[in-house]
Amino acid sequence: MKGTYILLIRLENDSRMRIGRLGNLDFKEGYYCYVGSAFGKSVSLKNRIRRHERLNRDKEGKLRWHIDYFLTNPNASIEKIVEFVEKRIECRVSQSLSKHAITSVEGFGCSDCKCQSHLHYFGEAAPPLTRFLGAISP
Repeated sequence: MKGTYILLIRLENDSRMRIGRLGNLDFKEGYYCYVGSAFGKSVSLKNRIRRHERLNRDKEGKLRWHIDYFLTNPNASIEKIVEFVEKRIECRVSQSLSKHAITSVEGFGCSDCKCQSHLHYFGEAAPPLTRFLGAISP
């Protein structure tokens, strides 16, 4: 099973993190949405999400993608996951979320596309993801 997903992540405190080649970045406490996908030959949507959950829970592991660095921060916790099974809509979902976000982290998670970012900051209030789903679905 392949697909696109959104991770709703709560960052408990302001944090400075090293994010791979992006370097050291400052993140404000609050809610973030990360948009990712699993369409590779050897990865499934469930396995990709399980990997994110494991990194977030254990706060250690091999750091491969930008989101891995974010999830291993002790202040970060995944609060909700939304899946779009068999839908290749990662960029469309990210662009929709960016229109409602306070800001987006430039270059985060989008090295293989033309998006500005795949990580969006919503401040102290969790975004109502269901509000975006109707506008996103094909």
